[in-house]
Amino acid sequence: MAERKRIGYIKRIESFSAAHRLHSPFFTDEENRALYGKCNHENGHGHNYKLEVTLKGEIDLKTGMVMNIADLKVIINEVIMKQLDHKNLDKDVPYFANYPSTAENIAVYIWDCLIEHLPILYEVLLYETDKNVAIYRGETNN
Repeated sequence: MAERKRIGYIKRIESFSAAHRLHSPFFTDEENRALYGKCNHENGHGHNYKLEVTLKGEIDLKTGMVMNIADLKVIINEVIMKQLDHKNLDKDVPYFANYPSTAENIAVYIWDCLIEHLPILYEVLLYETDKNVAIYRGETNN
């Protein structure tokens, strides 16, 4: 009888600190203040983000792994942490010149950066605070 292929999930958790200002180029300054309130302060504010990256894939019969988690750690560090940790997202990350740096958009940005390195990427989960979490799984409405 043939061995069944098993599908597993692995998750790597990282933390980074970054500043941002919630401000959309699609609205006037007055509309931004009304929409984002104190998070639209002109000097911005910071968060200690917690990032969870989940992969879904076949568990290799020989290695017993979906992916070597040490390799996953290196990819996240190179592709995400170096770009976002201790940065002002709006000023240091060109993507956020065109999109408000909400937790949702940060999760999308992280997905877009990782997917070319991790084709088995399943989910990006980003804690902006202990109570505010954004989840992105690569879904679009197109």
